[in-house]
Amino acid sequence: MKLWAIIFSALLLGACAAYSGYGLKPGADGLENVLHVMGEPAMRWQNADDSAQLAYPRGPMGYQTYMVNIGPDGRLRQITNVLDEKSFARIQAGMTKEEVLHLLGPSFPGWTAYFKARDELVWEWSYCDVWNAGSRFHVLFDNTRGTVRSMMSITEAQKGLCGEGNCACSQ
Repeated sequence: MKLWAIIFSALLLGACAAYSGYGLKPGADGLENVLHVMGEPAMRWQNADDSAQLAYPRGPMGYQTYMVNIGPDGRLRQITNVLDEKSFARIQAGMTKEEVLHLLGPSFPGWTAYFKARDELVWEWSYCDVWNAGSRFHVLFDNTRGTVRSMMSITEAQKGLCGEGNCACSQ
């Protein structure tokens, strides 16, 4: 029985290793290997220069969305977790939904909300803030225009989502 527990644990650890593309090497690994290690992306964009961008959201329980950039030569350029304050600061009023998707990837559909009285669509992402607290980033769109109206961040503690008082990220 112990042997099965050890084998199962090793398989679980191996599965987690691919979570962030761990082991993939920029310049060396190609698109096929990225797909083998990380799976099919939630979204994919083909750029005019034949480079590509792949989005791997790990929510709703995970605090990461990995953007994978593939060069025109089909080789991995970089893998970046885009759910952080640096990426959020790039979101500006007037941006389109497509521009937000290119920067942050898709939000968790179960957290999307529409407020009819304000004609406002809200997308939400879970992330780990700089103090290691589980947090949520919201982008509020003018739904008629399809453009960003405003943004806001709130910790999960402020939202009352911590249960047992524990809101620290487990990364």
